Amino acid sequence: MKYDIAVLPGDGIGPEVVAEAVKVLQAIGRPFNHEFVFKHGDIGAISIDRHGVALTEDTLKMCKRCNAVLLGAVGDPKYDNPLGKVRPEDGLLALRKGLKLFANLRPVKMLPMLVDSTNLKPEVVRGVDLVVVRELTGGLYFGKPKRRWQTAGGRQAVDTMKYSEKEIERIVRVGFELARQRRKKLTSVDKANVLETSRLWRQIATEISAEYPDIQFDHQLVDSCSMRFIQRPTEFDVIVTENTFGDILTDEASMLAGSMGMLPSASLAGIPRKSTAIFGLYEPIHGSSPKRAGQNMANPIATILSAAMMLRYSLNLPSEADSIEKAVVTVLEQGYRTYDIMSEGMNKVGTREMGELIASRV
Repeated sequence: MKYDIAVLPGDGIGPEVVAEAVKVLQAIGRPFNHEFVFKHGDIGAISIDRHGVALTEDTLKMCKRCNAVLLGAVGDPKYDNPLGKVRPEDGLLALRKGLKLFANLRPVKMLPMLVDSTNLKPEVVRGVDLVVVRELTGGLYFGKPKRRWQTAGGRQAVDTMKYSEKEIERIVRVGFELARQRRKKLTSVDKANVLETSRLWRQIATEISAEYPDIQFDHQLVDSCSMRFIQRPTEFDVIVTENTFGDILTDEASMLAGSMGMLPSASLAGIPRKSTAIFGLYEPIHGSSPKRAGQNMANPIATILSAAMMLRYSLNLPSEADSIEKAVVTVLEQGYRTYDIMSEGMNKVGTREMGELIASRV
């Protein structure tokens, strides 16, 4: 089979980790007789430098013509000015909107051989295996009005959190469908004691839960959820929440797996069900880390595992996805580590070496 993959390396360490994911995809294609055609484009700071915008219309059109999108990272300190008219992150937001990607899946799994690589006690993180489902196109990041202005009393700014019934319903269904494929437990996270959007969210989620009697369902306030992540993370299976809460919680949850360099993500344009292919964008959850760019240091595993998610959700190739995930586990079991998950007695390797090790074992 032939598949067209849009590749957007982006900024900082993005090109380095994406190159290793491409290498692994090429390796998995040979034994399974697949041809992956990679079509490259710019996004983020590199796109601003070359084209004046964080995402061009041509790049967006290219992505729409492909089966899936593999992305590295966006961000560059030279565009950090809060008064700047264009930012690298604008490209990612435009891509999500242009591709109608509304569901962000971020799996967090503590692999046994890395249990000592976190700052938390091994008995707390051992066995962690959860997925956060984050709504991606609504809430504070997209609500209007969004502006800042000057008054006689000083500067002011406003952001708007807005959600419709349709937006809430579709993302909650993603959570329920994923729970059916896992341990059949779903936690809906909101701030219903304060926010009207959260009260609507809780009401709609409760209504939909009646259609899934096989799923153990509960509600959790976002602040208490953040505490439970640290106290009893193994209690969670699937978590569904709105955009801002999901953004924050997933960064916290990344520490449960030892490093952001271990965690992949998928942004989907539909509800994931078994034996269906859904268009999606796949990227590591970490940033561009410009200080480490070009040093062959970055951990490529999150990007490689993102490529595995792409095979599973967008190309409907679960066996190939399993093969990549097993190769990652094998390499880690053999004691190879990048700097961020390094521990005493292990073999430290760079970005390219880790990619080559995993590619050789698929």
